[in-house]
Amino acid sequence: MIYADIHTHTAFSPDSHADMADMLERAVALGLKIYGVSEHFNYDYDRLHLQIDGREVPPIDEAAYFSRARQLQAACAGKLLFLVGAEFGFDHSPRALERYMRTAEEYRPDFIVNSIHTCLGMDCYFPHYCAGRSKEYAYNAYLYRVLESLDAPYPYDVVAHIGYCSRNATYPDPKLRYEEFADVLDAILRRIIAKDKILEVNTSSKTAGSPFLPDTDILARYFALGGRKVSFASDAHDTARIGEKREVVSEALKKIGFTHLTIPCRGEHLRAEL
Repeated sequence: MIYADIHTHTAFSPDSHADMADMLERAVALGLKIYGVSEHFNYDYDRLHLQIDGREVPPIDEAAYFSRARQLQAACAGKLLFLVGAEFGFDHSPRALERYMRTAEEYRPDFIVNSIHTCLGMDCYFPHYCAGRSKEYAYNAYLYRVLESLDAPYPYDVVAHIGYCSRNATYPDPKLRYEEFADVLDAILRRIIAKDKILEVNTSSKTAGSPFLPDTDILARYFALGGRKVSFASDAHDTARIGEKREVVSEALKKIGFTHLTIPCRGEHLRAEL
């Protein structure tokens, strides 16, 4: 069974209204031994002036977030290991990279999740990313963006939700399959392994055609290439989804051959048995 969920969000992220204390209380109630919050740092959005629901995304209050999270971290000692993280939305602009590096240096998150949200000038989470584009073009553009992000200069630990572009894709068959994008996926997986990063298994798959991202074909290829470091993420934005599908992911990983999760914690990689 999985007892570690390290990629979640609270009201410090613009797409969540959850109270951090409530999220922690729920994690404890579920029997989690390790719980992580990784709020959105959307510096990729700033350059593109992107909006959600017709409004520009406000910047995260970095000081308030880390202050509150560290207070709760101290208060819950002995109940579970609470990790205070950050999700960096990769952007290649020097300004965004400098801001991410400054945040990492100043606040010292316990771990950093590296994500691709923006591609071709928009957030590829939304259905309009697919409009007028073939699946081959849209997914390749996203995957090569993932590949580029792996060379980010900030000290990230986890490579998040590969397949993000498929979450709300409008194609008749939205699933991201290894066999259809083998060359770029191999390049991504080999680089993750070479850089000693952690590949995330994310259960917020929406209508991607998979129970989690990436699906078992990509995870099996990662294992075959020698990759052994995986983490679990519900990507919960409310208490109801914390730990969602952890039984399904645990069984799928064991079937492939994985024996444990890898938990990033202040520069170290901890093991959590499946």
